[in-house]
Amino acid sequence: QFTGIEVVKKTRSSKPNPPGHLTRTQIPRYNGSQPANRTGGSPVSKKIPFDDPQVLLGVRILYIVTNIIIAGVYLYLQNKINAKKDLTTLKYVEPAPMGSADEPKLITTTVHSYDLQQVRALWKSQLMGVGMMGVMHLYFKYTNPLLIQSIIPLKGAFEGNLVKIHLFGQPAIGDLKRPWKAAGGLMGMGGQGEPKADKKSIEQAERAGSGGVKEE
Repeated sequence: QFTGIEVVKKTRSSKPNPPGHLTRTQIPRYNGSQPANRTGGSPVSKKIPFDDPQVLLGVRILYIVTNIIIAGVYLYLQNKINAKKDLTTLKYVEPAPMGSADEPKLITTTVHSYDLQQVRALWKSQLMGVGMMGVMHLYFKYTNPLLIQSIIPLKGAFEGNLVKIHLFGQPAIGDLKRPWKAAGGLMGMGGQGEPKADKKSIEQAERAGSGGVKEE
């Protein structure tokens, strides 16, 4: 919302401004007293009539359905991992979090424990997203994020390494070879570097005495 156009004092210029010209002091200013657009400013949101109760209900249902699908996928992964119970030893060096003075830590675990830990991380991330979305929509009355968060998390869930291995049956080689790089925290910040599983890095960590066992 705008407060209007300010009155401009006469200047000494002998040449009048052309019609429709605004000087710097004539530019409309935002006073911040009105709430922002609750539907967001993306091109998609401008085309969707969120003010229509039927449309809003449909988007809410879509958001709930996608989260049910994601929850079903994660439950399937958890059951699949427990059914395989792959006890193959997995050893790697976990880098310290960014900005931390801690030393990299040697992790000795199993494929089963590692995959379960990854599933728990997925659950945590999804629940945090649902919680934030609930606050944004129910308290701050934002509607556009409902549509975005009905698409992006579902797409990300089916692009995850665990889904590719346990749901799509892809072999755990190449980019799917464990361990995987830890995802970043909120807004992609506070994450970790690339874990190292090469023999040299593991030997260095063992000599440094930074060993450890990751529990389930």
